[in-house]
Amino acid sequence: MSPFPTEFAPGLVVQGIQPPLKLSDYRLIAFDMDSTLINIECVDEIADAAGRKAEVAAITEAAMQGVITDYKESLRQRVALLQGVPVAHLEQVFTERLRFNPGARELVATAKAAGLATLLVSGGFTFFSDRVRQQLGIQFGRANVLEVQDGRLTGRMVDQPWGDICDGAEKRRTLLELASLMGIAPRQAIAVGDGANDLPMMGAAGLSVAYHAKPAVRAQAMVAINSGGLDRLLEVLR
Repeated sequence: MSPFPTEFAPGLVVQGIQPPLKLSDYRLIAFDMDSTLINIECVDEIADAAGRKAEVAAITEAAMQGVITDYKESLRQRVALLQGVPVAHLEQVFTERLRFNPGARELVATAKAAGLATLLVSGGFTFFSDRVRQQLGIQFGRANVLEVQDGRLTGRMVDQPWGDICDGAEKRRTLLELASLMGIAPRQAIAVGDGANDLPMMGAAGLSVAYHAKPAVRAQAMVAINSGGLDRLLEVLR
């Protein structure tokens, strides 16, 4: 087993593991949403309606690369720029722009068939994550709630019973909390993500998977899917 990154197959890099691994050895799989399960960063697309996509996307990119280390503050900045956007635009983003990434349905379905619990943990918004969960059949979820008044975004988020914002630390805490409730060890969990705020949960899981990810995330993941769909994980997990 090489500790160094090795190309297991074209566009599929592994490190610190010896494939094939057994899917049935795991009990839980956790997914990031934006740019992992789906093809867009929802906050950037909502900003398009306010004519502020470039401004918001620049903050998103810096946060995902890990250049901005305070994810909560970066998200508050971006959401503040969404003030006044009508909820109808969010509907439009969902129907016209949001698509599932290749292999998302297949990977979720295969994991569920193997008996794994499924979790979506997102620094994005429940407006989208609830629908994504429903369409993919994902059991558990945690994401942020956009505040709405008179059919428009206020530029703020709503505090929830567990806290204010789902950032990297909250993603990790949610994964560990669910593992504890299931009575399993963190090593029996798989975490899949693409950005810097996914690294805490990826570090806590027994198997970390980077999907078309930022360089810092690819470098730390046990499996990096650099080309093809999410279901390429099934080349490593049998």
